[in-house]
Amino acid sequence: MLKNIPPVTRNLLFINIIIFMVQLVLQQRVGNGSDILVQTFGLHFYMAPDFRIWQLLTYMFLHGSWSHVLLNMFSLWMFGRIIEQTMSQKRYLIYYLICGVGAGLCQEVWQAAEYYLTGMGNYALVDTGRGVIPVAEYLNMWNTIGASGACYGILLAFGMTFPNERIMLLFPPIPLKAKYFVVGYAAIELLSAFSSNSNVAHFAHLGGMLFGYLLIRHWRRVANRPRFTGWDDYARQRNGGGQRGVMRSISSAFQRFGAALEEAVRSVFGKKGKKQHGNMRYDNMDYDYNARKKNEKSKERQERIDRILDKVRRSGYDSLTEEEKRPLFEDKE
Repeated sequence: MLKNIPPVTRNLLFINIIIFMVQLVLQQRVGNGSDILVQTFGLHFYMAPDFRIWQLLTYMFLHGSWSHVLLNMFSLWMFGRIIEQTMSQKRYLIYYLICGVGAGLCQEVWQAAEYYLTGMGNYALVDTGRGVIPVAEYLNMWNTIGASGACYGILLAFGMTFPNERIMLLFPPIPLKAKYFVVGYAAIELLSAFSSNSNVAHFAHLGGMLFGYLLIRHWRRVANRPRFTGWDDYARQRNGGGQRGVMRSISSAFQRFGAALEEAVRSVFGKKGKKQHGNMRYDNMDYDYNARKKNEKSKERQERIDRILDKVRRSGYDSLTEEEKRPLFEDKE
């Protein structure tokens, strides 16, 4: 079964599950070891004391519970293995990571809006309902973990790649086209973001879909863009042709320009053409005149031979004079 899973998806599944197992071991043996891992590598609000820039990448490999990690890994397996086969492995990995980072950025923007709209910066203490704590400590509690944002990006990629593919829903058990499934999921997340008070990072989910949509649109626009092919030598130089490729391109351009200029001068002044570099070109007027004269001579010779052959048929070969016999045995010019 594992052999049928593409390598990037398979490795992502292994990494996420192994890290979650490490979290469980630390939680059992160290007590608060899992919390230390989450506090160090989970994504904090950018104004919190524990925020570090690398957390935008590391947070997506941590999970809070078995249901959290299993649900994300199921969606990654279900849709990721298909999307990886439609993209290259490198592009698929880039897409996954960008969706995850984009999800974290969108969550940061939402938390910043909440911070400024509530005027939290004007206070030194915050009442959490369980006690009064400093604002800095409260901001450290704004911690985001999970691969959900990246998985939502994978879901969106499936909907955009196979919009009419039918997905069987668990409840109710009816088939639904992928494009409607994705739009419905996004609508539920948006509604939940403004109406729910749970700890679920709904804006991270929407951010993963948003960055996935923008990235796919960008790739499609680049793929459909007309390609300029005039600078072949320059492209070869960029790919390892070196300075010689550039000089060859310049030399070829000057040769083409010189040939065009010389031909233009001949056409204006009517000079008989001489040999050009690499070509046996002659003036068009001279060439047409010589060809016409040659055709006229050939036609006259053929008419003379036809008259002689008619005489042979009427009177025999012996009736021909020496002058009439000569053209029959002469080679054509």
